[in-house]
Amino acid sequence: MRSKLLAVAIAAGLGVTSFYASADPAPASQSSKTSSASAQNAEIEALKAQLQALQAKVVELEQRTDAQSDINVSTGQAVEQVQKTQAATNEQIKKSADKIAYKGVNITLGGFLAAESVYRSANQGADIASNFNAIPFNNVSTAHTNELRLTARQSRISALAQGDVDPQTHLAGYIELDFLGAAQTANSNESNSYNPRIRNVYMTSDWDNGGWHLLAGQNWSLVTLNSKGITPRTELTPPQIDAQYIPGFTWTRQPQIRLVKDWNKEWWLGISLENPQTTFYTSPNQAKAPVQSIYNIAAGSGFNSANTLSLNHIPDVVVKLAVDPGFGHYELFGLGRAFYNRYNGSNQDTYGGGVGIGMVLPLIDKQLDWQFSGMTGKGIGRYGSSQMPDVTFSPNGNLAPIKQNMLLTGLTWHANSDVDVYLFGGREAQFKKDFLYKGTALGLGSPLYNNSGCEIEGGTCVGNSRQIWQGTLGFWWKFYQGKFGKMQFGAQYSHTDREAFAGQGYVNGVLVNGAATPSAKENMFFTSFRYYPF
Repeated sequence: MRSKLLAVAIAAGLGVTSFYASADPAPASQSSKTSSASAQNAEIEALKAQLQALQAKVVELEQRTDAQSDINVSTGQAVEQVQKTQAATNEQIKKSADKIAYKGVNITLGGFLAAESVYRSANQGADIASNFNAIPFNNVSTAHTNELRLTARQSRISALAQGDVDPQTHLAGYIELDFLGAAQTANSNESNSYNPRIRNVYMTSDWDNGGWHLLAGQNWSLVTLNSKGITPRTELTPPQIDAQYIPGFTWTRQPQIRLVKDWNKEWWLGISLENPQTTFYTSPNQAKAPVQSIYNIAAGSGFNSANTLSLNHIPDVVVKLAVDPGFGHYELFGLGRAFYNRYNGSNQDTYGGGVGIGMVLPLIDKQLDWQFSGMTGKGIGRYGSSQMPDVTFSPNGNLAPIKQNMLLTGLTWHANSDVDVYLFGGREAQFKKDFLYKGTALGLGSPLYNNSGCEIEGGTCVGNSRQIWQGTLGFWWKFYQGKFGKMQFGAQYSHTDREAFAGQGYVNGVLVNGAATPSAKENMFFTSFRYYPF
């Protein structure tokens, strides 16, 4: 700007000088010439003075312009900062509008109301949560009957309380309930009354300085797949309606103490000490074993007396490493377990556990997500949706962990802001752990077990599960999303196969070991209306 004004002033000065120099071109006397030259010199000096004055004026104008420019920039920055502050404030107000403030603590309510149905081709006598390891073989009369149930019991209530001790220390408490609990007095005859059930109840403390995260209470096990990091409420469950997750999905919800460290929210390492419990397979010939062990106890104070509890004295231990590199989420974890029983006057420990992996990838950003998880090991059945047993019994009284593996994969397509479509497949398998004592079959999966009547109504069928797999397809349609919450409708179809170990079967009228490999199939169709008011 300064150079332009200076150029204009110089050009103006030179123009005036040129005009005066050419104003009298006619010849004159020497004295006249001298007088004329003196006059021109005076005029030139006057013009130079004017030019200097113009230059000074230009500098002054430029300074004013620069100052005004600085003022404009400063004003623009101030306006931009105000706009950012206003946007942040509006966002905070919007978030605060969804919370209840009480004594410095923000409380966020959550959950949904559900009206759901399930139809099964083979009757399990189950509500909205299926029992895959109990799909009946054809020897069971109810396997030839269908099942229809309407239910509201998957409705859910949650509350999250959050407070900041300081800008770096954050405390929270979370509680989540549904109505899938069933005391012995609960039934579907008239009042259809069922009691609330704890899903999650825990507290957390997070320290931004250092990246430490502590959780204590009942929550999803650390083996459960997360969508990001290792933080609560980021667990990525399959999106199906069936309240029992797809076979192959690794999870539990149980009391635990968990400590996690993160590095820049990219690398995460966590360890969790979790409530132990053991599931057993007891052979139909177990009474013939030479050694009988004590491995469970009748439920006492605080438990339903109709149940039994396994003997455990060491927590399950889970260690997980998770990485969020910028594209996708990746996990690797290990599980250690101890199984406990007593025989011949002494207590015995047997150890098991496994390793697992998981990943979540956005194949098409914000449109198509893929997830995969899996686990393999010994004595890990409790952590799979099919609830296969952890251990069986050897003839000498020892607990024998069963080798197992499980995997799940699935796609979720976000067709638009209102519709999600999902396709999942999962499988859980176990390997036989059988024993032979003086001609008597013991353990799991023995080819000497009688499966000859598995396909005959009323027939004999031991039918130890070898593997369970399922394919499922479904969708969710959010037909209302607005200031009054969200309403959605979903439907799901699943096909499940339960395949048994080979056992005794008839071949040409002769009972042959390993000749019968029974299987049972279940086709299920679910619907769900849900209203999320919060």
